[in-house]
Parts: sequence; C-alpha cells; structure tokens
Amino acid sequence: MVYFLSKRVSIKNLKSKHYLGLRLCSLFLLTIAIVSCNPFRSSNVDRLPNILFILTDDLDTASVGYMPHLKSLLIDRGVSFSNYFVNVSLCCPSRATMLRGQYAHNTGVFTNHKLNGSFIYFYRRGLERSTIATWLQKQGYRTAYMGKYLNGYPRRASKTYVPPGWDEWDSPIYDTGYLEYNYTLNENGNLVRYRNRPQDYSADVYTDKARKFITQSIKDKQPFFVFLSYFAPHQPAIPAPRHRHLFSKESAPRIPSFNETDVSDKPKHIRNLPLLNRQQQNKIDRLYRQRLRSLQAVDEGLVKLINTLKINKQLDNTYIIFTSDNGFHLGQHRLPPEKETAYEEDIHLPLYLRGAGIPAGKIIDEIVGNIDLAPTIAKLAGANVPNFVDGRSLVELWRDNSRSLASWRRVFLVEHRQNKQMIPMIPDYIGLRTSNCTYIEYDNGDRELYDLTRDPYQLQNIAKTTKPEVIKEYARRSLGLRNCRGKICRELDRKPISDCV
Repeated sequence: MVYFLSKRVSIKNLKSKHYLGLRLCSLFLLTIAIVSCNPFRSSNVDRLPNILFILTDDLDTASVGYMPHLKSLLIDRGVSFSNYFVNVSLCCPSRATMLRGQYAHNTGVFTNHKLNGSFIYFYRRGLERSTIATWLQKQGYRTAYMGKYLNGYPRRASKTYVPPGWDEWDSPIYDTGYLEYNYTLNENGNLVRYRNRPQDYSADVYTDKARKFITQSIKDKQPFFVFLSYFAPHQPAIPAPRHRHLFSKESAPRIPSFNETDVSDKPKHIRNLPLLNRQQQNKIDRLYRQRLRSLQAVDEGLVKLINTLKINKQLDNTYIIFTSDNGFHLGQHRLPPEKETAYEEDIHLPLYLRGAGIPAGKIIDEIVGNIDLAPTIAKLAGANVPNFVDGRSLVELWRDNSRSLASWRRVFLVEHRQNKQMIPMIPDYIGLRTSNCTYIEYDNGDRELYDLTRDPYQLQNIAKTTKPEVIKEYARRSLGLRNCRGKICRELDRKPISDCV
C-alpha cells in the first residue's frame, strides 16, 4: 500500500507540491508497518512459543512412579528420553551446564565449593553474562527464575543481587531454602522473609509466583520463559503438612545392587565400604519416604501450572520441560544416600517434554544430556546459540529427522573432580556412557566397565576381562571428550565406538 501511493504520485506528477507531504506520510506508514512486524514487540506472543522449565533437585528416576500428575500430564502427553544423562552428578556443576550448554570442564564448575564451583565461582568468572536467560531475553522473551539457584548464592555479591537476563527473580539467599520454611527470598531486589506458616511452604510459593508471572506475561502479550527450580526431593526433604503422613509403609527399592554383597570387583573406595547395617537401612527408608512426600507438592504444582495455561489459552503454545539436576543413590553398592558417582542411579535421569508438534507417549532412545537443554530451549525460542555451546538441540529427535538420527551422539562424557583441599570419598574420574555400556577410569588407576544390557544393576565389573583394545579405545575417547570444546565435542561424540564386550 505504501509503495502504491508513492508510485502513483511519481507517475502523476513527480514535481507536485503535494509530493513531499505524501512521501512523509508514506514513510510514517512504512515505519508503522516495520514496527508492527518487529519480533521483539509484545505482539510476538502469538508467534513465539512460551517455555516452562521445571527442575527438581536430586530426583532419581524410580521416584517418578510416585508422581501421578507428572505421568498423566507430561509423560503420557509428550516425549520421554530414555537415555538422558548428566555430565556431573552434583547440583552446581549440573545447573551451570544447563544454563550454558557446556560440559563442566568448560564451565570450570565441578563442585559446590568456592574454589571450583558454587555461585561464587560462577559469578567471579562472569559466566552469568551469557546463559539461556540472556539469549532468550535478547529474543524478546520475558524471563523468570523461581527457586533454588546455585549453592552459595549470593555470596561475594550483594544480598539483593539479580543475575543478568532475568526480568523476574525470586530465589532464597544463603542456602536458606533447603528446610522449605524460615527462608529469605530475594524478590527482584527486595528481601522478603518467609516463616513457618503452612502458606510459607516454599514449593507452593514458587508455584504461585510462576503462575502469577505466566498470567501477567500473557496479559501483556509477551512470550515467557520460566525456570522453576524446586528443592524437592533434596535432603532433608521436608514435605508440605498435607503430605507428611503419606507413604508410611514404603521402603527404598531393594534392587539387586542394594547393599551389594560382593564388591571385590569394585574400585577401592567401594571395596572399603562395610555392609549397611539395619540401622543404616532404616535411616535410608525414612529418607526415602520423606523424598516421596516432598515430591507431592511438585506434582500438584504441575496441575496448577497447566490449569493456568489452559485458563489463559496458552497450553498449546507452551513447551513444558521436566527433569532433575542429578540423581541420587540410596544404598546401592553399599553407598550411603548421596550422589556424585557414575552409577546409573546418579547419572541416568528423567527428562520429559510436552508441547506443539511433540507426539504423545513417544519414547526416544538416543543418548542425550544436560548439555543439550540450553540449545534445545534456544532452538524452540528461535534464539541464537553462542559458539561455546557443547550440546545440540533435541528438536530434530522428536521430528524423526532421519539425517539427524543417523549422525546423532554415540557417547556421553561423565566427569568428577573434587576440591583438592577436601578429602574426597570418590576419587576424580572421567568416563563414557554409551547406549549400553558404562566406562569409568579413576585418577588412582581403578577402572570400571559394565555391560548394561546383561548387567543393568552394575554388579559385574568387566574392566579386567574385556579386550584390552576396547579399554584403550574407551580411554582415548574419554580423554578426547574431556578436552573438547564446542563443535569439537559434537564431532567427537558422534563417532562410532566399539561395544564393551
């Protein structure tokens, strides 16, 4: 239309005294047209999808069976990734990886301690200046973070510090959130004290804040990205009052690896462990019940969040992602309750995704990891991904892109590196998780290799009986991946690798 007016005038009388005025009018109309098409304006809510990322803390895959709403609303309605792994099975390293799409050896975050981990390290290195939050904010998204951030937040910064990229920020300071009550939230630069009333239960508070943020963003016609980070089921796993009497007869799963009888083939730090006595087993069972109870508020929160999206007619325009920062072992291989090992309970986690174009009930078996979450979210949002990212978008997997499937990842790197000032229970290690094998080599020379097809509970370490050339191949690939960066990681992890037997 603007072009037509300009052309018409130029044909009729280019020297007309009205020509200048019409040109100015045309430019004004053109400016309006450009602005109305600008993807960074609020009208973009109808073009860009919303993204809700839900993160739990220390959730093992087995406990998902006690979350019925998660099953009916996400698992049955979306895609499940059966081979999803974390690079480091620990809170801060995994969360740093999720925020930036990098292996721990590239973020430098290996522990929850200030020297090579925690918020302090992440903050000092300036890693917050480029995260999934800043990428999406540049794309025009309204961003929000609710709940647990990085251990130690906000030490070495001000009490009211808000990391770059977040339009809404509601996170507890100084690790006060683990007890679910009597914590202080930094709410967009204001410190708000929550006490011991039922309505102060933090999981419910985070859910309600996310719902309000979602509703307001939709009202303002702006696409949103919500990072909703619950503390459950992390120890001490405090449940909401309404759930404290549930699961009174449940016990931690007595799978074959629980309190493993013969650990003579295991590395030294496992061989040195005594069998768990009755008192220790009872303690594990009590913790297990508390973990299940604490997850119920998360499960109920999912219902509230989806109902909020339904009421606002945005459920079909929202991708919902659910996972955990790491797993958790409960007596397997004689280990007391914790994480950080490369055993399945610690690195093999749930990952579910629901949204437009995702087939209901689909299971994807390709190897995926926490390095892939940031680039996947960026892909969904149409945001640019920096060259430093080690992971890849998962979008093509549920689209059944045959070319992408053929060149997909064959191995995933697992790592562990302790703070050298501490006495480690678990030696530093690197290793690989393939589609059916786990290989781990420790700094002290110990090695583990498991054929998960025949030995899913990792009872028989075959590192000393398998072919030497297989061990050498796995060792070379592990070392290569430990030193990889960006594109090199994606090239190296998709190369074929021998079976472990």
